Amino acid sequence: MSAPYVPPDPPVVPYLVVHDGPTALDWYVRAFAATVILRYDEPDGRLGHAALSINGGTIYLADEFPELHDRIGTRSPHHLNGSSCNIALAVDDVDAWMARAAKEGAITVRPATDDFYGRHGKMSDPFGHVWSFLGPKTGL
Repeated sequence: MSAPYVPPDPPVVPYLVVHDGPTALDWYVRAFAATVILRYDEPDGRLGHAALSINGGTIYLADEFPELHDRIGTRSPHHLNGSSCNIALAVDDVDAWMARAAKEGAITVRPATDDFYGRHGKMSDPFGHVWSFLGPKTGL
């Protein structure tokens, strides 16, 4: 008898598909202070799968595999000419996180401003994914 299935914790994890996975993985480590939990590289050099911890949350990351589109069903923003979603990232200092990401090549979509719910800004990473940084108001 096999062991019962145990879902990941948390049970919903964003899975980002990118063009040039190894470079993207290194970028998230530098720009978002991500920690690599696990990494599987394919023999052809593409990133088969990685799990990253970013500020206490988890994302999965992989290269796109167009030749397996019928089985995998996803494409990177590189081939879609844009992202189909935003990833919300709660942080302690929106401006500091955005500055670090900008230093690594992220492009500001919406500058950080204080709103009724807190401070919020948006950036597009070099791989086409859009990130919403959310944090406490600064009074700026």
